[in-house]
Amino acid sequence: MARIIGEVMTRDVVQAHPETPFKDLVRLLDRHRISGLPVVDEDDKVVGVISETDLIHHQAVRSTDLPARRFRLAPPRRRSARRTAARTAQELMSTPAVTVHPEQRITDAARVMERHGVERLPVVDEEDRLIGIATRRDLLRVFLRTDDEIRQEILDAVATHALGLPTHEVNVSVRDGMVTLQGSVEQRADIPSAIRLAYRVDGVVGVVNGLNVHPAPGPLGPSAGPTEPGGGHH
Repeated sequence: MARIIGEVMTRDVVQAHPETPFKDLVRLLDRHRISGLPVVDEDDKVVGVISETDLIHHQAVRSTDLPARRFRLAPPRRRSARRTAARTAQELMSTPAVTVHPEQRITDAARVMERHGVERLPVVDEEDRLIGIATRRDLLRVFLRTDDEIRQEILDAVATHALGLPTHEVNVSVRDGMVTLQGSVEQRADIPSAIRLAYRVDGVVGVVNGLNVHPAPGPLGPSAGPTEPGGGHH
């Protein structure tokens, strides 16, 4: 039901190699209008990620250290020189790279991005070779689904298939990604299940619950009681 990374990732990936020089990295970012790219080795395995932040940090360190060098003693000056002498992707990249697999859910990838504070996730196969990249913008595409698409999926996948509820007993309405569930269910446990499953449908922003439980029948069944006006049991 939930969409996976393989469905939204970019397959044509701009990439660098460990020996790619600093200026070539800047050119790649500028030419392709991207803010970062993966660094791969000779086997296409991801060894790190380069971002604009990494490159800017490098320049900031240089501008801070260079004017002060003439006032420092030799040991600190050598340490500063080593730090500011980075010229290739291998020396500038962030590592280890945080990666995902194409079969992972988009919601899981979003949590990985948030947890690690990254803007993009290289997508790798079972041998850790690069096959794509997923950016925050890629993950947000799920919210471009129309309300009708979301409504139909909830009716089909949640109400009918997952919970086995008759479609005439559950009403689903969607407006701007906000889902409202109304109607009656057989068991109280079906209500939290319906809400949880609706939340997992891609494009859903929130869920408003209006479900209730069918009233239990009386001891003699739904039609128990007198059958004639004014009649009673004798």
